[in-house]
Amino acid sequence: MPEAPGSSKDAPPSLISANLQIVGNLRSQGEVQIDGTVDGDVAANALTIGERATINGEIVADDVVVRGRVNGRIRARKVQLAKSAHVVGDIWHELLSIDSGAFVEGHCKRTDKPTEIVEARIKSVPQPKREMGSGATPAAVPA
Repeated sequence: MPEAPGSSKDAPPSLISANLQIVGNLRSQGEVQIDGTVDGDVAANALTIGERATINGEIVADDVVVRGRVNGRIRARKVQLAKSAHVVGDIWHELLSIDSGAFVEGHCKRTDKPTEIVEARIKSVPQPKREMGSGATPAAVPA
């Protein structure tokens, strides 16, 4: 069955230019090229991170090419790290290629389903109670 016009297959890649900084998460069903800065998680079908780009967050994609900086976990079926790549975080992958000169600080884990969310079996640590600062009033509670 043919895809409808305007589907993600015939759409051009989304571009985040070098002079653009995004604070928040990105989600795309198509291809994304980032040359700027993203402070948030990125999910896409295919993702290319340019040499001067920085991503501070988790990446989930089928295909990832890293030429710039990533501070966070990468979960992708296929990961390519170019010689200019600088990754600080774990990489969960099915296929991984690392060019000579690429920087990786973290664990690389091969898995058959890297993009599936893994349930943590670690007990949650209770959060400390927040104290209200001076002059603050508690929110009204319905009776």
